[in-house]
Amino acid sequence: MGIEFVDLFNQWASSYDDTVAGKDPEYREVFEGYDEMLERLAKLSISPVMEFGVGTANLTRKMVDQDKVVLGIEPSSEMRRIAKVKCPEAAIYDGNFLEYPHLLSPIRSIVSSFAFHHLTTEEKEAAIKSFHGRLEKEGQVIFIDTLFENKDHKQSLVKNAEKSGFLNLAQDLQEEYYAYLEELKEMFKNQGFMVNFEQLNKYAWLIQAKKGE
Repeated sequence: MGIEFVDLFNQWASSYDDTVAGKDPEYREVFEGYDEMLERLAKLSISPVMEFGVGTANLTRKMVDQDKVVLGIEPSSEMRRIAKVKCPEAAIYDGNFLEYPHLLSPIRSIVSSFAFHHLTTEEKEAAIKSFHGRLEKEGQVIFIDTLFENKDHKQSLVKNAEKSGFLNLAQDLQEEYYAYLEELKEMFKNQGFMVNFEQLNKYAWLIQAKKGE
């Protein structure tokens, strides 16, 4: 899963917090309201929590500060190094959405912020299936990620980025595996989840999927 991105993650680790704080004008709108979005996600999470794509532990830190038990999964060694310094109370393991240590702890919520788009469509489907098996009864998947409503929406965002001179962002929007809302909704429903979506900024959406029977 997204192993092709690991080198990029390692290179990005030292400047990641600056990017999400809005210091990179290309990605300012992508991460607009970042801290508030993570705060909301943290409050929605129910302990014990499994977090995929820990990154530099910004979300992890908020959940731990709420006295929640967090088991983190992160493929980048440099991101893990920073995360363990920032949030030593969390258990953070090497892995990704599809391959990670098989921990015995019960899991009541699975969370992630700005990471699920690193999976292809087939990988997303496989990951969602595994989430259903991993979660306790009535457990939830709670993600924040960039989504497209449809192909026209995608093209409008790409064109706007190009018009603004944000060529790196335009390239990312076309080359990474950002999901279409209806396709993602079907993936969750097909695996027995009840799912809702809420747009949080121009790019980011809150995804809440509750495990059915």
